[in-house]
Amino acid sequence: MENRETFGSRLGFLLISAGCAIGIGNVWKFPYITGLYGGGAFVLIYLFFLIAMGVPLMTMEFAVGRASRKSPLLGFKQLQKNGHYWHLQGYVAMIGNYILMMFYTTVTGWMLHYFYLSAKGSFVGQDVEHINSLFGAMLGQPFALVFWMVVVVIIGFLVCSIGLQAGVEKITKNMMLALFGLIVLLAIKSITLPNATEGLKFYLLPDFNRMKEVGIGATIVAAMNQSFFTLSLGIGSIAIFGSYIGREHTLFGESLRVAGLDTMVAIFAGLIIFPACASFGVKADSGPNLIFITLPNIFNHMVLGRLWGSLFFLFMAFAAFSTVIAVFETILSCCMDLTGCSRKKGAYINIVLMILLSLPCALGFNVLSNIHPLGGDSSFLDLEDFIVSNVMLPLGSLLYLLFCVSKSGWGWKAFKKEADTGNGVKIPSWLRLYSTFLLPLIILFIFVIGIKDKFF
Repeated sequence: MENRETFGSRLGFLLISAGCAIGIGNVWKFPYITGLYGGGAFVLIYLFFLIAMGVPLMTMEFAVGRASRKSPLLGFKQLQKNGHYWHLQGYVAMIGNYILMMFYTTVTGWMLHYFYLSAKGSFVGQDVEHINSLFGAMLGQPFALVFWMVVVVIIGFLVCSIGLQAGVEKITKNMMLALFGLIVLLAIKSITLPNATEGLKFYLLPDFNRMKEVGIGATIVAAMNQSFFTLSLGIGSIAIFGSYIGREHTLFGESLRVAGLDTMVAIFAGLIIFPACASFGVKADSGPNLIFITLPNIFNHMVLGRLWGSLFFLFMAFAAFSTVIAVFETILSCCMDLTGCSRKKGAYINIVLMILLSLPCALGFNVLSNIHPLGGDSSFLDLEDFIVSNVMLPLGSLLYLLFCVSKSGWGWKAFKKEADTGNGVKIPSWLRLYSTFLLPLIILFIFVIGIKDKFF
C-alpha cells in the first residue's frame, strides 16, 4: 500500500473532523430554530435524528476513506467491483467542495472583518441605527469583501501546504481548543448577565405548546434537516479524514464523538445568545442578522463590550476557518490524486483558482448585485448555498449510503467489517435493515423538502 500521510494523534483526528462539521450554521441557525420549535423539546428530537441519521452516514464516509486510503475522488474507485461506475461520485464530490468554498470563503471573511471592527472599537458609543447600517455598508464594499476573501483563501491553503501533521493537524487542533475555550468563557459571561435566567428557560426548558403552535410535523422536519446538514456529509470532506487514521478504534464510536463535539458547540452557542438577548430585551434572530446586527448591539451595551465582542468574532472566525481548512485539505488531496502534483504546488495553483471562483459571491452584493440567479433578490451566495446544501449534500449522502449497503457497491459485510475494526462501539445488527430500506427514504424526503421550500 502507498505510503499515505496519517494524523499524529487521535485527538487531532477528532478535533479536525469536528472542525469540519462545526461551522457558522451551528451558531446562527441552531439556537434560533431551537427557540422557535420548543426549546429542549426540539433538542431531544434533534439528538434522536443525529444518532439515527447523522452518525450512520458519517460512519459510512469514514469507512470508505479508511478502507480505500484515498481522497474522495478515488475512494469509490478503490473499493468498487470491476465494471461499475460508483467512482463517478468522486468527481461530483470534488466539485461540491469547490462550490461550498466559493461562498464560504466570503462568509468567513465577514467574520474577520467584524473581528477587526470590534477589536478597533468601531461599535463603541454608536447608536443602534449606526451598528445596523454597518453590515449593509460592508456588503456594499467590493474591495473589503474581496480583500478578506483573499486573506481566507491564502491562509487556508498555506496551512494545508505545510503538511497534514505540521500544518492541518497542528493548527486546527490549537484553533479548535481555543474555540472550545472561547465558547465556554462567552457562555459563562452570558449566563451571569442580569435577567439571563429568562433566556435560559426559553432555550432549554421543553415547551410542547410552542412546538404545537409551529406544528409537530414542521418541528420534526426542522430537526431532521439540522441533524443532517450540521455534519457536512455527502461531499467527502469527512471521508478524507477517515483516510488518514489507523484502525485502533471503531468508526461508529468515533462518529458518535465527532457528532457530540459538534452538538456541544451548537448548544453552547445558544447559551451565549439567549441569556444575552433576554438580558437586553432583544429578540434572538437567525442568520447574518443575529451575528452582525443583534449581537454587536448587545456587546455595545455590556461592560467591557469591546473585549467580549472581539472574543465572540474570534470564536466565529475559528469556527469558520476550521471548516475552510478541512475542505481545502479535501480539495488538495483530490488534486494530488488527480494530477500527481506535490502538496505545495497543488496549494499554490488552488489559491489562484479559489480566488477566481470566489469572486462572484464576493462581488454579488455590490458590483454584480443586479444579477439574481434564483430570482427575487437572490445573490450568488444563495445559488451556491442552494446547490451544495439542497442538492449535493443529500444526493451525495445517498450515494455513500447505497454504496455501503448494496451488493453492486462495496456491500454491507465489507463496510461493517471496516467500521467495526478496532476498540469501541460496534455497529448494531438492526442498522442493516434500517440503512437499506428506511434511511434512503429519509434522505430523499430531505432532498424533496429542500427543493419544494426553495421553489414552491
